Amino acid sequence: MILDHTLGIFTHPNSEWSLIRNQRRSKLMEYLTHVPILALIPAVCFYIGVVHVGWQFGSGPQTTLTVQSGLILCVLSYIAALAGVWIFAEFINWMAKTYAEEDIDPHHGMAMAVYATTPIFLAGIAGIWPVLWLNVIVFAIAAAYAVYLIYEGMPIVMNIPKERAFMYSTSVITVALVLLVTMRVGTVILWSAGFGPEYVAG
Repeated sequence: MILDHTLGIFTHPNSEWSLIRNQRRSKLMEYLTHVPILALIPAVCFYIGVVHVGWQFGSGPQTTLTVQSGLILCVLSYIAALAGVWIFAEFINWMAKTYAEEDIDPHHGMAMAVYATTPIFLAGIAGIWPVLWLNVIVFAIAAAYAVYLIYEGMPIVMNIPKERAFMYSTSVITVALVLLVTMRVGTVILWSAGFGPEYVAG
């Protein structure tokens, strides 16, 4: 079912993680029923924000991006989000070989990646208002909850003792940070290759 469990990981995460573990679904289906839709939220909202709403530096004029520039950057960010979640899931499943005591179900690693990144995708709604302090606060809260979901969900979904799951979760979070930095570096490279933003001062 499309976007199932999305509400549950916010209202009752522990019991929802158990339902997710017991669900019979392929890795690909878990990905397709969530990520392409959730990744649209920040892409579309930031497009609206940077192209049609804009931002202001001090008392300067309202600044936006051109339609073409904004569209290119948001499409690239959407593609990066799709790839990032898949790669994140692959790392979770790969590292499970070190920590798990049972055969690895690829669906479980994908489920961890999908639902742990859901708060980040939903926080993308703040992109409609491209105000730095607002976006920093919203994404910081979303990131904190994503970390909480990983620590709470890992022993349940991957069926690992809590002591071992803590180390596993910490390793997973480290990988997530590395992926995030890699994506940012990739963005800089693309900008230097001619895909950089084109500003319009109001």
